[in-house]
Amino acid sequence: MSEASTAGRFPLPPNATIGILGGGQLGRMSALAAAELGYRCHVYAPDADSPGMQVSAAQTVASYEDAAALAAFAGAVDVVTFEFENVPAATLEVLAPLVPCRPGRKALAICQDRLQEKRFLAQAGVPVAPWRAVESLEELESAIAGIGLPAVLKTTRLGYDGRGQAVLRAPEEAAAAFARLEPKPLILEAFVPFTQEISAVAARGADGATAVYDAVENRHHHHILDLSFAPARVPEAVAAAARSHAARVAAELELIGVLAVEFFLLPDGTLLGNEIAPRPHNSGHWTMDACQSSQFHQHVRAVAGLPLGGTERHSDAVMRNLVGPGGMALLPDLLADPATSVHLYGKAAARPGRKMGHANHLLPRGALGGPEALAMLTRLRVTP
Repeated sequence: MSEASTAGRFPLPPNATIGILGGGQLGRMSALAAAELGYRCHVYAPDADSPGMQVSAAQTVASYEDAAALAAFAGAVDVVTFEFENVPAATLEVLAPLVPCRPGRKALAICQDRLQEKRFLAQAGVPVAPWRAVESLEELESAIAGIGLPAVLKTTRLGYDGRGQAVLRAPEEAAAAFARLEPKPLILEAFVPFTQEISAVAARGADGATAVYDAVENRHHHHILDLSFAPARVPEAVAAAARSHAARVAAELELIGVLAVEFFLLPDGTLLGNEIAPRPHNSGHWTMDACQSSQFHQHVRAVAGLPLGGTERHSDAVMRNLVGPGGMALLPDLLADPATSVHLYGKAAARPGRKMGHANHLLPRGALGGPEALAMLTRLRVTP
């Protein structure tokens, strides 16, 4: 903790310490943003030399179930946040009585369980695709009869970037998929014939103030986010609905921090809520270079009790993930482009499917659909 204890005092004064559960790239970029705002960060994660630990003032390498290490961590920080939602609930049960945790257990519990998440979205007024809970093969067969095929069978916990799911196209595929996917229970979701994938990032402060970034259009490759276009090239009514949904979700969760809501856009213009991420999100990385306050600055501001910053986009942007060896092979071209900012995550090995960094390509506001954008995207081997 800071030399003079500031636990429980908000807004946090400069040089206070923010504890971050998780040492991945989101923790890294949050720690860098915190340093710019005058704070120190203490990263707690099971893996030494993780991306977040490389840029933090202090580190604890321990499991999320180590009660003694968690208690010591709580005593060394002024507030705790997390950079991914698969932190065990028991971890916050240890920390919450000792130090403020933002966002709290409610957001974590809902967003790390797809069954709770679907129920919550519907209660918050966000439409979702048909779904059924599945605890047995018999329930899966019944769910298929009710929803139809194709459908997507998913784990309710621990799935991300396409992990923990299977697309079912024929009834005979059900048994093998049910046996393979763990942990159970599972969830079967109707296959959505979407035209685009959209997301919106919202920030909510401790005072209830909410700020929402422009909705973006996302493209995936092998279930991993490949490109984000900001703003989304959709009718304004669709973009406004995405922003409104994200703000409402943040309010209903009583969130203090940043979240992203992912949507499917149907041919008739309807948005269906897909997932909630109660922390900074890959599809919000464009804000680091195209907005006054990035999603990471917003998260730190909210967690520290500061007023939220501006979310207005001063430039159009295309965010490109750098995934595996192929992504890193693009570095020479990206670094040579004066309109491109590259952000690397400090990971040593560029394994296939591993996010190594991202690049933000900036264009004048309003130019994303024009010839200048087409020339830039073609030069950088991005399909418009």
